[in-house]
Amino acid sequence: MATRQACTHADRVTQHHFILLITCDDRPGIVAAVAQCIAGQGCNILESAQYGDSDTNRFFMRVAFAPPAGLGIETFRHAFAIVADEIGCDWQVHDASRKARVAILVSQGGHCLNDLLYRTSTGRMPMEITSVISNHRTWQRRVEHEGLDFHFLPVTPENKSAQEEKLLALLDSQRVDLVILARYMQVLSADLCARMSGRIINIHHSFLPGFKGARPYHRAHERGVKMVGATAHYVTADLDEGPIIAQDVSVVDHADKVDDLIAQGQDTESRVLARAVKAHIEHRVLLNSNRTIVFR
Repeated sequence: MATRQACTHADRVTQHHFILLITCDDRPGIVAAVAQCIAGQGCNILESAQYGDSDTNRFFMRVAFAPPAGLGIETFRHAFAIVADEIGCDWQVHDASRKARVAILVSQGGHCLNDLLYRTSTGRMPMEITSVISNHRTWQRRVEHEGLDFHFLPVTPENKSAQEEKLLALLDSQRVDLVILARYMQVLSADLCARMSGRIINIHHSFLPGFKGARPYHRAHERGVKMVGATAHYVTADLDEGPIIAQDVSVVDHADKVDDLIAQGQDTESRVLARAVKAHIEHRVLLNSNRTIVFR
């Protein structure tokens, strides 16, 4: 059962803090050991959430805490490593002031791209977009108008492997933390998915997901669906089957035409993708096998 310690939103946003993520086998004393280590270094806990999965006996924890003046993140890492060995946990610690470096991949549908550009430019999405990469030139002027680099990598069956190597080289040179597939209509190779495991987020139309393949909203309209939705998930070699981060739906009825379904579906896709990306870059998502723990 998740628990949280009260902290105002303004405090979390303005106060310099670190974020500690922990995954381990569940047993007594974990929370106490973590809290004692944080407090022992003069840090103040701003937010804490934890969850114990009774099905797998795994424990998950996220703690945001403010360090005292002069305590660097490497010093904290060194101190916590001792505790981590004692409790046998996998762990990460992040400086919340560092913005994630993000590359956006897009094809011709621009609704998710435009939403992410707007949220980033207004400060609502705290990330740094390193570039936008596409297999079409449709959104080149839009991207460059924002002062961002645009990379055109057209893909054909003959050059797909070579273009993916160029893509990987771009991601490496830009020191990318996260790749967002903002309606990028190319299937990534199993090798790329493995190399970027847990660092690629895709948005998939429909809620379950159903109506795979071409013209999904036309097929949904033919079936008389009563809701359309979207699923944001981490990318794996199994197409559209990766761990789910966020989902949502909107209600439609018999009077809605195909264009109405498309418009509502695109709005939902944009909203769900933004929610998933924000959770990831705020270090609120932990993997639990093929599932996720998403702390609010």
